[in-house]
Amino acid sequence: MDTTMPNDPRFNQYYQKHVKLLKLSGFRPKTVDAYARALRRIGNYFGCKLDNLSSDQLLDYFHDLLEELSWSAVKLDLYGLRFFYSKVLKKPWEDIPLIKPPKTSRIPDILSSAEIQQLVDTTNRMGRISFLLIDLGCILISEKVAEALVPSP
Repeated sequence: MDTTMPNDPRFNQYYQKHVKLLKLSGFRPKTVDAYARALRRIGNYFGCKLDNLSSDQLLDYFHDLLEELSWSAVKLDLYGLRFFYSKVLKKPWEDIPLIKPPKTSRIPDILSSAEIQQLVDTTNRMGRISFLLIDLGCILISEKVAEALVPSP
């Protein structure tokens, strides 16, 4: 989707106010850039008419955006537009309940002894316990090999 600056005087006024309020609100420069880029992208999508977007229009926009970009970009556009509506337009923002990223869970990089014991205790099959212990052993061995290959300063 197009992130160039639209050539519309009214949009440009809103855009400048949006950027000023973002900076004055203490957002980090990368967040300001991301929210500003989101507003430009949304402005181009809707022909610079952002005053009264309906839920259906927003749903279509975010659906189309997700076809091209990641969930993180979709969230940035959502948060940038929400900031624009609440701070620049001073309008109430209605959350779009259908926009939720998929739930992901991550295993921590380093497990403590207690966490390893909890994994072993909650695993009820001996085959799974064996696999878990072998896997953890391989991780420890690969860490030791990496330490041996990298000279100390």
